Amino acid sequence: MITMTGKSIRRWWAWFTLPTFVAFIIGFIVPFVIGIYLSFCDFTTVTDARFVGFENYKNIWSDGTFLHSLLFTVAFTIVTTVIINIVAFAIAYMFTKVMKGATLFRSIFFMPNLIGGIILGWVWQILLNGVLAHWGKSLTYSATYGFWGLVILVCWQQIGYMMVIYIAGMQSLPTDILEASQVDGASPTQTMFRVIIPLMMPSITVCSFLTVTNGFKLFDQNLALTNGNPGHQSELLALNIYNTFYGRVGYQGVGQAKAVVFFIIVAVIALLQNRLTTSKEVQA
Repeated sequence: MITMTGKSIRRWWAWFTLPTFVAFIIGFIVPFVIGIYLSFCDFTTVTDARFVGFENYKNIWSDGTFLHSLLFTVAFTIVTTVIINIVAFAIAYMFTKVMKGATLFRSIFFMPNLIGGIILGWVWQILLNGVLAHWGKSLTYSATYGFWGLVILVCWQQIGYMMVIYIAGMQSLPTDILEASQVDGASPTQTMFRVIIPLMMPSITVCSFLTVTNGFKLFDQNLALTNGNPGHQSELLALNIYNTFYGRVGYQGVGQAKAVVFFIIVAVIALLQNRLTTSKEVQA
């Protein structure tokens, strides 16, 4: 029976994967290639594209908002990656211990991840502006307020999701190694940094990869919370590209060039981060 099943899979696998493969080509590869071509064109629609070479890429750097958004996004991603992973790891470690109501608390922490980004942005805009109103300020008063407002929102949303990944990793830790560390007289701190964290590196790799890429790609929450105000000062890269493409007449080519540069930056950083954390993984 197993042999027959194996033969059937080898015979028919291509027909089952073909629809998904075709959809991937049409929905991702083709638009991606067209997008790269359009980044070298002056256009308003795909049909009237006029090739202009590297002119759009030159105009990226003459637009002062792009460099500011890039630096703003890098700072935002670093802060949120550190906070989310440390807090999620700590909560996961706490919930893997024997405690009443652990399952309920896990569900509560995970719930924010189920809410859409636009809704979260509006809710936190009301909450944070209500608090800042006591000092006569608002999220759009300065980029600093917008920055920390975004940090609070994203951390609140993503900590629960990363917590679930860390809990799964902790529950799969080999108990014999943990018991051996206790027998050898290792302190809780030594056990954490010499045993648990090295064994948790696969989960740390996944969570750090997700938080880094999510930080760079953030759009919905930025749009709803501050919309880049004041004066594009709290504008992340994704929103900057959107505003360039749709908010400035004749800048579609520049916006597309920004999108290509954005893709390259995210891809390089994600690959470097993934390689760095993967190199620290150990075999249990």
